Amino acid sequence: MPRTLVRFCLGLVAGALACLPVKSVRAAEATVAVAANFTSAAKQLGAAFEKSTGHRVVFSFGSTGQLFTQIAHGAPFDVFLAADEARPQRAAAEGLGVAGTRFTYAIGVLVLWSADPARIDGTPAVLSDPNLRHVAIANPATAPYGAAAIDTMKALGVLEALEPRLVEGKNVGQTYQFVATGNAPVGFVAASQVKNNDTGSSWTVPDDMYRPLRQDAVLLTRGRNNEAAKTFLAYLKGSEALKVIEGFGYKMPGED
Repeated sequence: MPRTLVRFCLGLVAGALACLPVKSVRAAEATVAVAANFTSAAKQLGAAFEKSTGHRVVFSFGSTGQLFTQIAHGAPFDVFLAADEARPQRAAAEGLGVAGTRFTYAIGVLVLWSADPARIDGTPAVLSDPNLRHVAIANPATAPYGAAAIDTMKALGVLEALEPRLVEGKNVGQTYQFVATGNAPVGFVAASQVKNNDTGSSWTVPDDMYRPLRQDAVLLTRGRNNEAAKTFLAYLKGSEALKVIEGFGYKMPGED
């Protein structure tokens, strides 16, 4: 092949490479285990993150306890966004998480909610109604929002009377579905699930009635060298992400 033709071809290749966006060359993918209450916020944050960085995040949603069990059994997650601080702390202590990477990304708010606009009058009075058939809560053993619901009923002095009528979702996402579909007339859910929902009626539980829902994130050992995982955690601390998180009704550290 003549030298001039070779130089011409090489020039075309170099030009094409120069036109490639830098972020596509560096793009990576991270798998993120996310507490069910944070589903909608995570999806919105993930879309904005991917658009901003070129990295990709793949979410897996569930109760915090279920996700932790999966992580302990080797599930391929790079990041853990829990609904409490205990399990990320335990992950770091047991070598499942990277020391020094844990932080609080949101503080959850508990709400008693009904799909019926007339069911809840802005107070917990409905919980004392003897005709109330069911109260939906997330499994308190695996879901921090379920444990917070138990705390609240204890504080109100109605737990003993309501125990036979409790129906448990495997996570707060399923609990919300129980109420939204009318299978339970009322239920304890996350404020983030009803924040932008104009239907139904609710009572926001005072935060001194339940243990704080400090939701911590941690980089898992599998993700220690994953650029997308580390960048996603940094993104969660930024002003753009904080605005989204607050928009879903979460409080931020310092507001609890």
